[in-house]
Amino acid sequence: MKRQIIKIDENLCNGCGLCVPNCAEGALQIVDGKARLISDLFCDGLGACIGHCPMGAISFEEREAEPYDERKTMEENIVPAGKNTIKIHLKHMLDHNQIEYYNQAVEYLKEIGMENPLEEDKEDDKVEFHQHHGGGCPGSRMMDLRRNEVTEKETKVGDQPSELRQWPVQLHLVSPHASYFKGADVVLAADCVAFAMGNFHRDYLKGKALAIACPKLDDGKEIYVEKIKAMIDEAKINMLIVVRMEVPCCGGLLALAKEGLARASRKVPIKEVVVGITGEILKEEWL
Repeated sequence: MKRQIIKIDENLCNGCGLCVPNCAEGALQIVDGKARLISDLFCDGLGACIGHCPMGAISFEEREAEPYDERKTMEENIVPAGKNTIKIHLKHMLDHNQIEYYNQAVEYLKEIGMENPLEEDKEDDKVEFHQHHGGGCPGSRMMDLRRNEVTEKETKVGDQPSELRQWPVQLHLVSPHASYFKGADVVLAADCVAFAMGNFHRDYLKGKALAIACPKLDDGKEIYVEKIKAMIDEAKINMLIVVRMEVPCCGGLLALAKEGLARASRKVPIKEVVVGITGEILKEEWL
C-alpha cells in the first residue's frame, strides 16, 4: 500500500542516535553508524522522531510500504519496554487522532491482562484542575482539553466539532512547558486565519497544539521568539506549522518562527501555509 512513512538522508545522518529512543514503536536502529528504518511494520508515519534529529536527516515521504501493524508493534516493542513507553505510545496515538490504532493497543493490553496507564492519570488530572481553579486570571488558566478516553461525539447534522485541545491559545499567555506542547505538532496561526478559513479546525488544528499571534499588532515580539525557542528545545515539539494570511504584514509570523528555530539548539521542520482572505489555500510547503 502507498502511505506516509519516514525517510532518512544518509548523507546528513551522523549516527548520533537521538532519534532511536524517541521512536517508541521501535522502528529505528543505528546500523553501521547510520540511523536505519528497520521495518515498515513498526513505522506509524506520524514522525515522533523528526524533531529529535539535530541534522535534519529525517523527513516524510509517501511510498509503497507494508501497512503499519499496531498489534505487532505492541507485542514486540512497546509492552516489553515497560509502562512509561506504553504511556508515551498511547498518548502519541491520541495526539495524532489515531483512534483506530489507539483502540487496538488498548484491546491488546486487555488481552494480556495489563491496565491502560493513561487511566491512572485521570485522578491526577482532576486534582491539578482543582488546584488551579481558584487562582489567577480565569481566562488564562492553563487547561488541557485532550481526553484520555476516546468517545465519538454526538453532534447535530452539519455541526463541526471543535478540535481545540488546550487553553489558553494566545502566544503571550501560553506556557511552552505545558503538557500539551510536549512532543506535539504545533500550529502557530495568525489571529485572522480561523475567521477566514472555514475548515481550519478540521484541516489544520485536529490533533495539534495551538498558539495564535498577530505579527503586526502584538507587542513583545522578542518574547514570542523565546517562547518558540523553548517549545523547540524544552518541549521538544515535532514540527511547527505556520498558518498565516496572504497580507504582507502577516509574513512576520513566519519570520518569528524562523528566528525561534535559528536560536534553538534542536532543529524541527517548519511548514508554511498561506491563506487567502476568502479562505482558500494559496501556498503550502515545507521550508
